[in-house]
Amino acid sequence: MHGMMRVLPVGLGLVRIKIIFLLLLSKGTWFLVAQEIVTAERYLQMVSERYSTIRDYEAKILIRSGGTDMLGTISHLVPSFLRIDFTRPAEQVILFNGDLLTIYLPQYNAVLNQSITANPRGAGVSLATAQGLLLLRRNYIPVFVTGPDPQPLEKGSEEQVVQLRLTRRSISEGFREILISINPNTKLIRRIVGTSIADGQVRFDFSDIKVNQGIPEQRFIYDSPASANMFNNFLFQDTD
Repeated sequence: MHGMMRVLPVGLGLVRIKIIFLLLLSKGTWFLVAQEIVTAERYLQMVSERYSTIRDYEAKILIRSGGTDMLGTISHLVPSFLRIDFTRPAEQVILFNGDLLTIYLPQYNAVLNQSITANPRGAGVSLATAQGLLLLRRNYIPVFVTGPDPQPLEKGSEEQVVQLRLTRRSISEGFREILISINPNTKLIRRIVGTSIADGQVRFDFSDIKVNQGIPEQRFIYDSPASANMFNNFLFQDTD
């Protein structure tokens, strides 16, 4: 009887330890299953899925190429409407309505028009759209710059972003490398930096982004100044 009294607590103790161990193991396994391992490819897909929910957006845009900065407001409407109204250079406009690319250059009093129906991957498809992200996922290989945890946008910045570096799958792509900075909370693109084969860089900064505001198609109708000189098919020439 006394021997049983000594052995029983030990047996119960072993059973209790086994139960606790199994509970911890099951909780740990559940945690590992619940916490998805986010790869760079998966993160880019999440960003793409976020943009697929956007019907329209408007943002302030800064375009930096070389030593030149261009400032303006960008508007986008699904599927392919895109417009940039610049304040620097003042009154310059870039417009794409799905079929026609129009650029107004006030300093030359010129309007450039180009039909791109034969080139659906050409101008007018912004990288910061669902269509643009689909092309990026298809034609570029993403990796995290420093991992999935947010980092400062740049040295000394308090703004936190997740950065992806994309390298092209084939030499046919215009950019050799693209660096994308993404707001970790909204999954919206904050900055795009494209590097060409010749190591030239162009940077696009997006700020004050507003989505699904009900932008009408009428915004993408542009009436050029009557005095402007018109130049059609300035990108491609028809051949016999």
